[in-house]
Amino acid sequence: MNKNIHTKFENQVILPELATDPIEPHLNLRPKCFDDYPGQERVCDNLKIYTKAAQLRGKMLDHCLFHGPPGLGKTTLAGIIAETMQYQFKVTAGPVIERPADLMGILASLEPKTILFIDEIHRLPANVEEILYSAMEDMRLDILIGQGPTARTVKFDLPPFCIIGATTRAGAISAPLRDRFGIQEHLDFYSPEALSKILLRSAKIMNYSVTTNAAFELAKRCRGTPRIANQLLKRVLDFAIVLQKNIIDEEVINNSLKRLGVDEEGLCNMDRDFLQVMYERYAGGPVGLDAIAAALNEEKSTLEDVYEPYLVYRGFVLRSARGRILSESGKSHIEKIKQFDI
Repeated sequence: MNKNIHTKFENQVILPELATDPIEPHLNLRPKCFDDYPGQERVCDNLKIYTKAAQLRGKMLDHCLFHGPPGLGKTTLAGIIAETMQYQFKVTAGPVIERPADLMGILASLEPKTILFIDEIHRLPANVEEILYSAMEDMRLDILIGQGPTARTVKFDLPPFCIIGATTRAGAISAPLRDRFGIQEHLDFYSPEALSKILLRSAKIMNYSVTTNAAFELAKRCRGTPRIANQLLKRVLDFAIVLQKNIIDEEVINNSLKRLGVDEEGLCNMDRDFLQVMYERYAGGPVGLDAIAAALNEEKSTLEDVYEPYLVYRGFVLRSARGRILSESGKSHIEKIKQFDI
C-alpha cells in the first residue's frame, strides 16, 4: 500500500493539512491563485509565464523544484499551479518513500495530467531516486522482472505528469536529479509589507478585525515566514477571544507576543539562547554549530534548518570557514534582551 497521502475534493486532490484549522476546522487559509500569493512576485511572475506557455502548447508543465527555508509556501505554490493548470494534485514526501516499489506504485497510479508533489525530496533514498530518472525524462518506468540469466526489463509507459519537488536543502539533492527539473525557483523570506497582506487576508477569512497597524506590527515579528505569521495570528486571536477584544490592535499584539516569548525582532526563546551561547560561552565566536548544539542540548540539524537561517538572514549570525560568528547587531540584541521581560 502506498504511503502517499491525498484527499479528493472538487475533482482535485488537496493537501491533507488543509482539512483542519485550529480556529475553524473548515477554514483553508492557503491561496488558490497567484494574485492571492504576495511576497514572491518574481517567482509568481515567472510561473505565470511557464503555466500559460504550457497551456498554449497543450503540453505538461516542466518538472519544478522549489527550494528555500521552511514555511515560505512551497506546498501552497504547487497547489496554485495545479489549480491554475486544472491538473490533478497528489502529495507525498521523501521520507515515506522507503523502497523503489513504493515510488513505482505511486507513479503507476497517476492519471493523465497529474502533478505529483514530493515534499522534502532531498530525503529520497538513492535507490528510489534512480527510479525518477527515466520517469521524469522519458515518461516511463523500467521494471526488472526475474533474477539472474532469466532477468528482463519491461518498459511501462507513464501518462503525462509533472513532478514538483520541494526542499530546504537544494545542495543535498544529487546533480542528476536536480538537472532533470526544468524549472528551479528559490523562495526567500518575506518582507513585513507582504506578510501584512497575508495576515489581513487570513484575519478576514477567520472573520476577525485586525487594524492595519496591528497587522504590520505582527508582520515585523513573524521571521519573514507566512506559516509563522498565521500561527502567531491564531494565538493572538486566542488571547483576544478570552479577553473579549473585538478588534485586534497593536496593544493586543504586543501583549500577546510578550506572553508567547516573541521579542521585537521576532526571535523566540531558542533564537535568543542561540545568540546568548555564542556571546557568553564563546565570546562571539567563531564557533562550530556542533558546539552550539551541544550547549543547547538540541539537534544540529534542527538548529541548521529551523533557527539559524533567519538569524543569518537578519545579520545576527555570520557564517565563516572557521565557524559561526556573532555580528555587532547580534551582540547589540543580546544586550537589549537582557532587560527583555517575557
